[in-house]
Amino acid sequence: MARILSIDYGKKRTGLAVSDPLQLIAGGLATVATHELFDYLVQYVGREQVERIVIGEPRQPNGQPSENLARVQQFVNRWRKQRPDIPIDYYDERFTSVLAHQAMLDAGLKKKARQDKALVDEISATIILEDYLRSRK
Repeated sequence: MARILSIDYGKKRTGLAVSDPLQLIAGGLATVATHELFDYLVQYVGREQVERIVIGEPRQPNGQPSENLARVQQFVNRWRKQRPDIPIDYYDERFTSVLAHQAMLDAGLKKKARQDKALVDEISATIILEDYLRSRK
């Protein structure tokens, strides 16, 4: 089997997570500058087998699109044109940042570590992937 990769797309930074080859466990991969994301992913899928990409669909708590959705859609369209061999799907990302902060608290991270936005983005991507994997069972 191949891996599934998830993306928590942000205006400045993007968190990434990836499953193991059996698609059982999600783990944080990296946080990259958003303007470097496409090239990073092309390099990653060049050296690892990736079956599918799941990208967080930014919505407000009431279900309305957030202001970041247009940027996410542009990225998805670019990916689909240039890499149609690896499908990319949207997945609801509401509350993942809140859950990421809670996970950091539960892990006992100090305040300074909890303020690391790159770590929050990577944990958010991991939560998106965990939810996605769970939803498929």
